[in-house]
Amino acid sequence: MTAQNPLPAGLGRPGPLGRLGRRLRRRETLADLALWAFMSYPLPTLHEVPLWLRAVAVPLLALATWLSRRAPLAATAIPAALGLAATPELFTSTFTPALAALSFLLGRRTQDVRRSLAAAGLLCAVGLVLALTLPGADLWNWFTLVTTVLFAAVLPWLLGRFRRQQYELQGAGWELAARMEREQQLVAERARLRERSRIAGDMHDSLGHDLSLLAVRAAALQVAPGMDDAARASAAELRQAAADATERLRQIIGLLRQETTATTAETVPDLVARTAASGVRITLHQHDADDAPTAPPPPLVAHAVHRVVQEAVTNAAKHAPGAAITVELNRHRDAMDVTVRDTGPNPAADRTPGPGSGTGLISLDERVRLAGGTFRARKTDDGFEVTAHLPFAAAPLPAAPAPPDTAPSRSREHLARARRRVRRGIANAIWIPAAATAVLAVLMYGFQLYTSHRSVLPERTYEQLRTDAPATDVLPRLPAYEFDDGRPDGAPPDPPGVDRCRFYRTATFDNSPLYRLCFTDGRLTHKALLPMEERGR
Repeated sequence: MTAQNPLPAGLGRPGPLGRLGRRLRRRETLADLALWAFMSYPLPTLHEVPLWLRAVAVPLLALATWLSRRAPLAATAIPAALGLAATPELFTSTFTPALAALSFLLGRRTQDVRRSLAAAGLLCAVGLVLALTLPGADLWNWFTLVTTVLFAAVLPWLLGRFRRQQYELQGAGWELAARMEREQQLVAERARLRERSRIAGDMHDSLGHDLSLLAVRAAALQVAPGMDDAARASAAELRQAAADATERLRQIIGLLRQETTATTAETVPDLVARTAASGVRITLHQHDADDAPTAPPPPLVAHAVHRVVQEAVTNAAKHAPGAAITVELNRHRDAMDVTVRDTGPNPAADRTPGPGSGTGLISLDERVRLAGGTFRARKTDDGFEVTAHLPFAAAPLPAAPAPPDTAPSRSREHLARARRRVRRGIANAIWIPAAATAVLAVLMYGFQLYTSHRSVLPERTYEQLRTDAPATDVLPRLPAYEFDDGRPDGAPPDPPGVDRCRFYRTATFDNSPLYRLCFTDGRLTHKALLPMEERGR
């Protein structure tokens, strides 16, 4: 029995990217397990919520952990729903840590602000409905819920957003560092090309002139009288060698200068047709003036026109996918105008070159300038437009415009925007909780004044109440609210045998005496005035 050949070395083995992906997934799994353990820790240790709710919470918190990376908002809603199921106040030591943790991850992992704030507002609205409808609940429970939402949900969410913006700032810093490195490489390359061009110019000025003179002298020797056939043949060979050397020198100079003005076989209509065949919505409009020449444009102009259209169409397809592109060629007597305009589903696309780019429009501007023309690229109301004016007879080459010292730096603007986002995140993390706390304090104080005023039992009404009167006759005459909705601190024990005692204010102030009305078997059996000193005993 022959043994099977083993797999070739490396076959079936994961590469570096595969190992990195598995390592990241393993790290995410461990982080999720730690999060689930943190949120589930209060379930067996605290017993403030019913056992059935704690049993249901175990798989629900596991689901919230799984959703925290895929749907963070839905994950945050799970501990909020568990808290509402436990108490209309929402605050519980069992589920509040989970709410805070998932709210932080919501701000860290999502960019949408409106949905998160709308979810917080919806939670407060649901709490208000529960406070007004559930037996035994009141607005004080809703105030506690709003406070819990503010400090256990909104504040961690703001901290998560701040952390997210910190990471974005760090990423922007590394991106700017990489861009600066690329710019340094471009500067070095430009210096090298300038030196090549200088060397080429020196060779052209010195060797070219000498070789031309050599060819002229050889031609003169070839036709000079008194020369035999062998001498004329030698002079002809010398003239041909000088001409060949001049041609080779021209080729070497072209290589050093890295000429890019060579004509291309593809015309603009061919380029438009090839682009349309790839599925891009593109239209070509050509117009020749009456006095326009019939001969084709100069090679330098034709190549510049083709290059402008090619780069503009490439940018439109990249930054505004699905856009409609219009190419216009207007030929005049002594110049040609090129316009490439796009409109589409993404008219506000940012045409700022991203990493690895940034020189396309600059190179086009330089190419058109070298051809003696003018170039412009700008945003329009519904897209982007590139225009170029190229004269057939180029004027003397203008000097390259030097960038002013005050020109804004794109990298500095990008970094400044990132820093502004971080500072705005810090400010939001401070002023939003502070403002919400102030508003909540005003609401609670106003409600306290309202309930204090509505819990005052007038002295005349108190005097008119008779013991042994039916509760059905007494209760309609009492205020809408009792003293702080409960038994005051330091109140004396209730008389024996009574079912319930109610307490009402004699005045709005907190230090005023209280009325106590006790009911037994549906009748008012005891009424008393409790002075401050008696309440304090």
